[in-house]
Amino acid sequence: MDKKFQDFEYAIKGKHSFRFTPKYQESFSVRLKSRIFVEIAIKTIEALDWDLVYQDDKQLEAKRKGDFRSWSHGITIKIDTFGNVEVKSVSLGNEMWDMGSNSKRVKLFIYAFNETLKTFDESQLSEIEMEIEKKDNYDDYKIPESLPSPKKYSKPNIFIPIIGISLMSVLIAYIIALLSLEGLYVIGLFEIAVGFILGISFMFLMKLGNYTDWKKINYILIVSIILVYMLNQYFQYKLILSRNNYAPIGLLAFMKLKLECGLILKSTNVGSIGLIISWIVQLGLTYLIGYMRTMSALLKIKIKRVPIEVVDFVMYHSLQGKKEISLRQELSNMGWKTELEQNMVFEAIDAIYTGLQLNRNV
Repeated sequence: MDKKFQDFEYAIKGKHSFRFTPKYQESFSVRLKSRIFVEIAIKTIEALDWDLVYQDDKQLEAKRKGDFRSWSHGITIKIDTFGNVEVKSVSLGNEMWDMGSNSKRVKLFIYAFNETLKTFDESQLSEIEMEIEKKDNYDDYKIPESLPSPKKYSKPNIFIPIIGISLMSVLIAYIIALLSLEGLYVIGLFEIAVGFILGISFMFLMKLGNYTDWKKINYILIVSIILVYMLNQYFQYKLILSRNNYAPIGLLAFMKLKLECGLILKSTNVGSIGLIISWIVQLGLTYLIGYMRTMSALLKIKIKRVPIEVVDFVMYHSLQGKKEISLRQELSNMGWKTELEQNMVFEAIDAIYTGLQLNRNV
C-alpha cells in the first residue's frame, strides 16, 4: 500500500461496531458514469492491496487480508444511476466487536478513490471510457483463422465416480472405525479430513471418467458421506465383537446400546441427544468441506479442458447476438465438431462465471 494511504489509515479515528456481524457503511457522490467509476475504483483497490473478487457495471467487491493472511473484511462498493456511491465493509471473522476497523476500511477507500481520481484529467477519463467500450464490445478482437484443436476426451462415464468413491468411502469408514476404538478420533478434525479426502478423490475420478454433471456428482457426494458414517458404525460393531468375548447381538441392538450409553466429552456424558447431535454435525461439516473441495475441482476441470482462445471466440460471437445453434456451427467450422467438444466449451464459460460468484462468497 502507498505510504500516503498508510498514513491516512493510521490517522483515521475508527467508529466501533458491536454486533453479531460488525459492519459499517458510508455514501458519497461522484460525477462519473458508472463504468468509468468502476475502472477508477479497481485502480483504487489495487493501490490499497486489497483482493478484487467481483465486478460488474455498477458494483465491486473486494476482500482485505488480516494479520494471518486470511480475509478479514469484505468491502462492497455500489454506484447508482445518479452517481450516488455506497461503500460498506463487513467483518468476515467471528468477532462481535470490530474496534473500528470497518469504518477505517470505508473511510480509507473513499479517501484513496478521490486521490486516485485526481490523477486523471478529462481527456484521460474520456480515453478510459473509449477503452471500456472497446473491451465490452470486443472491438479489438480479431477472429482467428483457426483455433487450438480439442483434446481427445472419452465419453462421460458416471460409473467411474460412483464405483471409485464407493470404494473410497468403505476404506475411510474402516479407518475411522479403527481410530475410534483406539480413542484417537477427534471430533471436528476428522470430519474436515473426510470431506477433504472425498473432494480430492472426486477430482481424480471426475477427470478419469470425464464426468462433470454437478447435480449428479452432488448426489453421489451426499450418498458417499452417509455411506462413510453408516459403515463406520457397522465396522465398529464388527470390530468390537471380534475383539471381545461378547455374546453375539444384532446391529440394531448394538446401536440401541450405543445410544443408551450416550457420548462422553471430557469425562462428561452428554447423553443420547449429544450423540445424535454429534452425528448430525459429522454429516453437515463433512458435506460442507466435501462440497467446497468437489465444486472447486469441478470448475477447474471444466475450465482447463478448453483453451482460452476458444472461450474468447464464443464470447465474441455471443456478443454479436448469435444463439446457441449458431455458436455451435461457428465452433464446428473451427474444428470443434462433436457435441461433446461443444458442450465442454459452454461448460467452461459457465464455470468461469460460477467461479466468480463462488469467490465472492468464500
